[in-house]
Amino acid sequence: MTRDSDRDPARKPVYLAVYDTLADWETGHTTAYLARAGYEIRTVGLSGDSVRSVGGLRIRPDVTLDDVRPEDAALLILPGADLWDTGDELVPFARTAREFLAAGVPVAAICGATAGLAREGLLDDRAHTAAVSFYLAATGYRGGERYVDADAVTDGGLVTAGPTEPVAFAREVFALLGVYEGEVLDAWYRLFHDSDAQAYDILEAAGQ
Repeated sequence: MTRDSDRDPARKPVYLAVYDTLADWETGHTTAYLARAGYEIRTVGLSGDSVRSVGGLRIRPDVTLDDVRPEDAALLILPGADLWDTGDELVPFARTAREFLAAGVPVAAICGATAGLAREGLLDDRAHTAAVSFYLAATGYRGGERYVDADAVTDGGLVTAGPTEPVAFAREVFALLGVYEGEVLDAWYRLFHDSDAQAYDILEAAGQ
């Protein structure tokens, strides 16, 4: 298991999108353990103005969306937020996701962000999941036949998950980036999803 470490300058940063009403609980496991693995986590907003999460946390973005380039990133993470379903304010993030995927740089979307990507057409040709199938069907997208009833799905460089699966979401990201693999990845998931005490021993042994 990877221990706490300084940032690895050889690794490109991970960008975490931040916007008003973002769901605090959905990306914590992902960003915490990516940081432990040596990734720098940079928050990115539509502007430099602070945003406020569902839980009331105020976040000042490190960079603005206009400054983000796929070639300079390891991953783009899109959390859920009420704003994904109440207007077009977050469309620029979905368009940036398109740019990332076209450049071969992975994207991870959870909860309402999956609907934003559905509207952008990014789920039409990829296996994917979300909260429930009819949530995405309401967007009018064309990918209904590719919907998978699973906790999290990875296809074509894109991770998707519903709002109740932050641990599975993290697992898929770790697998995609090669942070954990095989038995260690499975143990990490069982520890945080199932509170499996035996999994802790596997992670400890891997970290020696």
